[in-house]
Amino acid sequence: MIRRRGLAALLAVALAGPASARTLVFCSEGNPESLNPQLVTTTTGMDATWPVYNTLVEFAPGTTTIQPALAEAWTVSEDGRTYLFRLRPNVAFHTAPRFRPSRPLSADDVVFSFERQWKPDHPFHRVSGGGYSYFRDLGLPDLLDAVEAVDPLTVRIRLKQPDATFLANLAMALGGILSAEYAAVLQAAGDPERIDREPIGTGPFAFAGFQPDVVLRYRTFPGYWGGRQPVDSLVFSITPNAAVRLAKVRAGECHLTAFPNPGDLDAIAADPALVLMRQEELNIGYLALNTRTPPLDDVRVRRAINMAIDKEAIVQGVYGPGGTAARTPIPPNLWSHDPAIRDEPLDREAALRLLAEAGLPQGFEAELWYPPVSRPYNPNGRRVADLIQADLARINIRVRPMTEEWSTYRGRMLAGETALALFGWTADNGDPDNFLGVLLGCTAARPGGSNIARWCEPRFDALVTEARRTGDQAHRAALYRQAQGIFKRESPWVPIAHSAVFVVARREVTGYRMDPLGRHLFRGVGLSGTP
Repeated sequence: MIRRRGLAALLAVALAGPASARTLVFCSEGNPESLNPQLVTTTTGMDATWPVYNTLVEFAPGTTTIQPALAEAWTVSEDGRTYLFRLRPNVAFHTAPRFRPSRPLSADDVVFSFERQWKPDHPFHRVSGGGYSYFRDLGLPDLLDAVEAVDPLTVRIRLKQPDATFLANLAMALGGILSAEYAAVLQAAGDPERIDREPIGTGPFAFAGFQPDVVLRYRTFPGYWGGRQPVDSLVFSITPNAAVRLAKVRAGECHLTAFPNPGDLDAIAADPALVLMRQEELNIGYLALNTRTPPLDDVRVRRAINMAIDKEAIVQGVYGPGGTAARTPIPPNLWSHDPAIRDEPLDREAALRLLAEAGLPQGFEAELWYPPVSRPYNPNGRRVADLIQADLARINIRVRPMTEEWSTYRGRMLAGETALALFGWTADNGDPDNFLGVLLGCTAARPGGSNIARWCEPRFDALVTEARRTGDQAHRAALYRQAQGIFKRESPWVPIAHSAVFVVARREVTGYRMDPLGRHLFRGVGLSGTP
């Protein structure tokens, strides 16, 4: 109750009087796992960092096309191994309560931001307990050869071998540029962790405060290199329940929210005060089968589970009009998806025979973990878990649905602690490697990695690695199709669904665009009547 009254009071101040048209409130579904873009992997965490940080290059709004950001221009050597970035001059950093930057963005900040993640002996590498798992999942520690400041406005990055995904990877949240000067001041003060608790960057909004489970606040940064924003402040109202989020938007407590319940879509579309937006995102919801946990280390058991789950019923019953049953990790709207791959038919008798062949005629028991919050790839984790539980019971696999708070849940997944787990992914860069390499490659199968099935298949991994080393998209697509075939035979997942994503906005919201990479971006977003 205290938390609800605190939030109500905050929003009342934010939305009252002359300031009412100048505060944009977004109903967010959960807490970010970190305010440091180098440490986040979920859309919830990335949404929380995009207002603060910029990257060297970025995706053009609403697309997966690379455009300049902090780097106004760049060149790539003929062998694809050396990138030279020319930084924008006079890009200002935010201020903090005990920090006033003495200089604009420089090449030293870029070097600091990458070396912090890359080098274990860097003084900030272990600050805040960072494992930089996504940086490692992408293979960047082994790919980078040098990150150098040529002069204050020029950065040279050398790679050990060409990588067709590198530029797109720089545009992701982990490419956010931090202030080396701020880090030095905090280290001298004996409080280096504050760099992640009270972040400063070069983005359109400056951090103003975070109360977990309640609210995350930003203020517009007047010195932003891209121009002043249409609003004075941005508030994330943290609201896990989809029905409550919608009620807040209808009441005017929030201006936007994502992931409404599928059953509410028709009513939202009919409401004259609201706008319902839809985006065919690049995502996948799946059931990961931990291949290092008996009996899931037996491919016959994994195939049996795949044959027993009625995906069409899950899509119809949970995802509604936004869902499409998945067959491979690659979404059908992403190049290299293989439409020739088909699911084995739903066949519980055949599944029982496979279990018997695997020495499990009576089945087995296991925990089935499901996400506690709405996700772009799974609007209702508990409902999906209940349907899977009923399906598996028909082949004598007895599962117990389990969950925990979102950050704890993610931690369990990445630690490889679960046997059966519902998880998913929204592309960060529009490249197939972001699915096959990050989620299923051998590098990411380590503890803390994003390959929560802990599946490492050398033939699959070799194909994905070869695809990363060539710039020929047709050749890459052919390699990825071969890799999808291996995935299908080995069945480390049950691919469940790809989902369109919906956003609900009040009519007064202006300038908001949905993003194919699942991000909620508020640069340039205003409210009708805002000066």
